[in-house]
Amino acid sequence: VEMDGFEQNSGVIIIAATNRPDVLDPALLRPGRFDRQVVVDRPDVKGREGIFAVHTKNIPLDQDVKLEVLAKGTPGLSGADIANLVNEAALLAARQNCKVVSMQHFEEAKDKVMMGMERKSLIITDREKRVTAYHEAGHVLVSKHLPDADPVHKVTIIPRGRALGVTTYLPIDEKHTYSKEYLEAMITYALGGRAAERLIFNQLTTGAGNDIERATELARKMVCEWGMSEKLGPLAYGAKEEELFLGREITRSRNFSESTAVAIDLEVRKIITVAMKRSEKILRDDIETLHRLSNALLDREILDSEEIDKLIRGEDLPPPVDKRKNGDPEKPPTQLIKSAQPPTEQPVDGGKTKKAV
Repeated sequence: VEMDGFEQNSGVIIIAATNRPDVLDPALLRPGRFDRQVVVDRPDVKGREGIFAVHTKNIPLDQDVKLEVLAKGTPGLSGADIANLVNEAALLAARQNCKVVSMQHFEEAKDKVMMGMERKSLIITDREKRVTAYHEAGHVLVSKHLPDADPVHKVTIIPRGRALGVTTYLPIDEKHTYSKEYLEAMITYALGGRAAERLIFNQLTTGAGNDIERATELARKMVCEWGMSEKLGPLAYGAKEEELFLGREITRSRNFSESTAVAIDLEVRKIITVAMKRSEKILRDDIETLHRLSNALLDREILDSEEIDKLIRGEDLPPPVDKRKNGDPEKPPTQLIKSAQPPTEQPVDGGKTKKAV
């Protein structure tokens, strides 16, 4: 924002910055004061690729490093976050006495920055590990059968942060609008882990809690915000929230009746139920592939997109290597990377990360 009214101080411009414009007093933003607002959003995929190029120009990179792939896999990261990620990758390569930074170093650094440190001290029973493997394999297999889903980039059962396993996706293009089919696909593969647990173990665990939360949130937005319910039509329903003073007090007013609230709940439940049945059918019809994926996860702990495609085609995988050691345990020590610096403490995205929507 820019402030006017300083004619006697020629050449002086008052500039202020905030990440909470919603709590500013409107009197501060009226004409003659801070009346010109410039929105500096987080970088898009092209911007992130350019930032990666800037921060890696003085770092020796392996031939397998693809900045475009890194940019697509880091939505929501700021410039400082990307700088921290590059620095973490360089430090990881230096610790392993590698002469160049490889794509695997960047993948490991990305997991650390976006999902948290690997919890090596966490003790997991063999049964819990097996449940986690089938859970993540369920996500992978369901998404592979959905033409509208994003491609799977990697799946792991290595505990990070609060998760026992993670499946990551790599969108072909950075989307700004979402079709109904795409949202239904997201809900369906989000429920693939729960469907696999029920199909294989005939039980439900708390591991699907975050998946159910995300699926329900998407389904409710489809009904209440985006008018994607055939029964309720193209109308917006929801509680209107107004902040009275600096976000400390909030008033809520609902703009629909109790009968409409019941109809909304029924529509949300219908979307979730249909998606759940769809994911269960996919897994039931391709149960052998589900077993292959989960067994490979138990054996290797990490599967990339190429290995996943081979398993789905029924092909055998080469002997496993530790990808956390760059997949080349026989590589002799070489010159340390001198450009690595201690990582900076930066939040990933201000403390709030959402995949989409």
